Amino acid sequence: MNKAQIAVIGAGPAGLSAALEAARAGAQVTVIDENRKPGGQLFKQIHKFFGSRQHQAGTRGFAIGQGLLRDCEELGVSVQLGYPALGIFPDGRVVFNTAQGVRSLFAQRIILATGANENNLYFEGSDLPGVMTAGAAQTMINEHRVLPGQRVLMVGTGNVGLIISYQLLQAGAEVVALVEAAPQIGGYAVHASKLRRAGVPIYTSRTIHRAIGEKTVEGVELVALNEHFQPVPGTGEILCADTVCMAVGLSPMVELAALAGCQMTHIPALGGTIPLHDKNLCTTNPMVYVAGDIAGVEEASTAIEEGRLAGIAAARSLGLGDDGRQQAVQERLLALRSGEFGAKRQQAKEDILRTFKEAMA
Repeated sequence: MNKAQIAVIGAGPAGLSAALEAARAGAQVTVIDENRKPGGQLFKQIHKFFGSRQHQAGTRGFAIGQGLLRDCEELGVSVQLGYPALGIFPDGRVVFNTAQGVRSLFAQRIILATGANENNLYFEGSDLPGVMTAGAAQTMINEHRVLPGQRVLMVGTGNVGLIISYQLLQAGAEVVALVEAAPQIGGYAVHASKLRRAGVPIYTSRTIHRAIGEKTVEGVELVALNEHFQPVPGTGEILCADTVCMAVGLSPMVELAALAGCQMTHIPALGGTIPLHDKNLCTTNPMVYVAGDIAGVEEASTAIEEGRLAGIAAARSLGLGDDGRQQAVQERLLALRSGEFGAKRQQAKEDILRTFKEAMA
């Protein structure tokens, strides 16, 4: 049976960052990921990050991923790809599937960076070919260079919906409209402004009522919503579209954390059900840490910092590294959660910490 001091499940931005920091502290680290390509969502992100220089402002997502991979390889991190993790046992065994059958990895600490699943909407015609998540469309255009359709309706105006809509325009598709159920857009104004300058309409207090077509999407019907998010009779509007993309949030992938016995809590502001964890991202199972979207859906920059924190903290629990780096990362996370968009997430994290302390008392 293989052994590692620290096993990281998930080779996305949070997982690679965790592995990198743990290896820097001197830990023997193995990363397991079910995909055959590492890097997670970063390698679909062709846009430049913005914010502060310490958070990779001006750097495209795939370049950040390439740097993380390179640094992990230089520090001797073992990255095992195409291995879906199946479960975690109380003795620290991580069981995963390979082409040769089921294998085990014994670890003293486990960092779960499993990410999140995209949410779906259900409406008449939602099972038609041409209806997909925004992430699926992004994979098609940025990884496979294939347009999902010619005329695209985007449902949801968070940053994911706004950014992928612009990338669809860059790839040659026509974005007929963005639709948002809330009275205002959910993402950053800088992303929405680029779409408006390109002539893309953004409709608020609207939702998709149905997709029209027999064998594939041929059109969509939108309907207005009142202040209670109920459809307003007589407000139906037909748009010509052959593709519907849904960017309506993410749900943390907590299955492995549940198998490991981690206690859960429900925080809508962070995507729903997540493992309880302390300020260093340690769960109620002291062997298991979490980082990235499994610890609460936030931005990619936050996932990277959480990965760093989990890697440092897990190594520290084994007597490796120093406390100085841990404090510095916590301060950067606090900065990322400041301002209009971050305040709710910071409050949610404080609520989690308070609940964690009560659970461990």
